[in-house]
Amino acid sequence: MRATRPPTERAVRWGAGILFLAVGVLAFATGPAGAVAPEVSRSVVSVLPTWPGQPEGGAPRVPPGTAPEGSAVAIRAGGYLVTALHVVARATAIAVRLPGGRLAPAVLVGRDPATDLAVLKVAADLPVLADAPGEAALGAPVCALGNQFGLGLSLTCGVVSAVHRTGVGFNPIEDFVQTDATVNPGASGGALIDGENRLVGILSAIFTKESDASIGVNFAVSIALARRVAADLIDLGRVRRAPSGVRVRDLERAEQKAHVGARVVALVPGGAGERAGLAIGDLIMRVGVRPIHRASDVTGAFALRRPGDTVRLTVLRDGADVPVKLVLPD
Repeated sequence: MRATRPPTERAVRWGAGILFLAVGVLAFATGPAGAVAPEVSRSVVSVLPTWPGQPEGGAPRVPPGTAPEGSAVAIRAGGYLVTALHVVARATAIAVRLPGGRLAPAVLVGRDPATDLAVLKVAADLPVLADAPGEAALGAPVCALGNQFGLGLSLTCGVVSAVHRTGVGFNPIEDFVQTDATVNPGASGGALIDGENRLVGILSAIFTKESDASIGVNFAVSIALARRVAADLIDLGRVRRAPSGVRVRDLERAEQKAHVGARVVALVPGGAGERAGLAIGDLIMRVGVRPIHRASDVTGAFALRRPGDTVRLTVLRDGADVPVKLVLPD
């Protein structure tokens, strides 16, 4: 789990600070809509990476090279798991603790530093949870399931605090669901689920202050972005992104008194934005139905699209709303 100390301190990456060899067994807890379905815990695993030069851990008999533990979630049938890249980025070897406690080797299929996501593969076919439909509702109950502090899987519950969080400062591309469900080191790569046992997001990072502990401002990569990235990593080994050809900036404080959005400041000659008819000075107010509040929102919204997609924008130009149809290059 990565933490940052708001509002100005740089984000740092970290994992479970305490390691235990004992296998943690999840007792089904009561979630927001009743008992958590058994397949939920069978779809989430603990990740045990080995890092070069990592000293011996804090628990007895932890072998040299053992790194802070993390979590992963089944994302596709056939043993494909999605996790947070910072859990395995330095790993020379990766193991996962499967449901029931057996350790199995995992192969790193692909990584995406822009979103801090990675895909692993194991020789075990784990159940894949359904995705929560549409956008998570503010105040909706959710639970976080992960290997917190390396103790084994545990469940904490809260609500959706915010959606489409961008510009938080962890990743170049962000589309976070924020929650107050308690999330601590080792939960990175775990599951954020709704009251119907459906995936809302993949646990990623927290804000903190004096200690690396949850203060109720925690972030999960939206399942829409996680699915988008994982599919490309599995199918192509890399994430295909199409350039919009548009550069935007946040509004100045004086501009914010009258408008909300992101200002177009540059267009790539011949790029998708120019071909769509965008002009320097346009104010992008919506990408699809998604309201735009800052420049990072535009980046996050385009990251959910694929090459060849048609993206409908609403821009303010000369005091009037103008619809723009932008086609991303294939």
